[in-house]
Amino acid sequence: MLAHKKAVCLLSGGLDSATCLALAVRDGYDCYALSFDYGQRHRVELAAAARVAESLRAKEHRTATIDLRVFGGSALTADIAVPKHESAGQIGEGIPPTYVPARNTIFLSYALAWAEVLECSDIFIGVNAIDYSGYPDCRPEFIRAFENIANLATKAGVEGKTHVRIHTPLIELSKAGIVKLAAELKLDFALTHSCYDPNNDGRACGHCDSCLLRLKGFDEAGIIDPISYAK
Repeated sequence: MLAHKKAVCLLSGGLDSATCLALAVRDGYDCYALSFDYGQRHRVELAAAARVAESLRAKEHRTATIDLRVFGGSALTADIAVPKHESAGQIGEGIPPTYVPARNTIFLSYALAWAEVLECSDIFIGVNAIDYSGYPDCRPEFIRAFENIANLATKAGVEGKTHVRIHTPLIELSKAGIVKLAAELKLDFALTHSCYDPNNDGRACGHCDSCLLRLKGFDEAGIIDPISYAK
C-alpha cells in the first residue's frame, strides 16, 4: 500500500468519479478532490460531489468556477435538448450532444495546476472507454497524450521534481464492473448523482444516456440502485 502520497482526484459527484476517489483513498493516497461549476445544467451534481468528498474523507475538496456556457455547443451548457430513450439499447452511435467541447482537457489542466502547487505527481480521473457515451476525451490515447503534455508543460516537470501520472483505473471496466468495484469499496451509492437532466427537486430523469447506463450497470451487477428516479 502507498503511504501518504498526495493525489488530485477529479470528482463530479457521479458514480465513476466517486468510485475512482474511493479507490485512490483505499490505495493510501491523501486525496485532494477537485470539482467544477462550469455552467452545467445538472449543477445538482456539485452537492453530490461535496457529499462524496466528505464521506470518503478527502484531505480537501475545492470547486473551481468556470463558465463553459460562453462557448455552448453542448446539451449540458446550451439550450439543446438532452437525448432521452427508453433503454440503453437505444443509445445511438457517435458523439452525442451531451459532449462538452474540450471538457476533460480543461479539467485535467486545472488538476495539473493544483498538482504542481501540491508538489504531487498523481492525478485520478474516472474516465471509462467501455460503457460510456462515445466521448473522445475518455479514450486511452487521449489520456496518454495529456500525460505526455503534462510532463512538458510544468516547472515542476522540467526541474524533475515531479513526473505526472494520470490514473484511469476504471477505463477498461464495464459499468457493471464499476458498480461491483464500488460495492467492494463500500461506496455509499445514495450519495452520488449521474443524471444529465434532473427534475426541479434533483431527482434523476431515468431516460438520459447517463441514467440508462447507470441503471444497466446496476442491473447487470445484481445490485439495487438506491437513488430516486423521477420516472
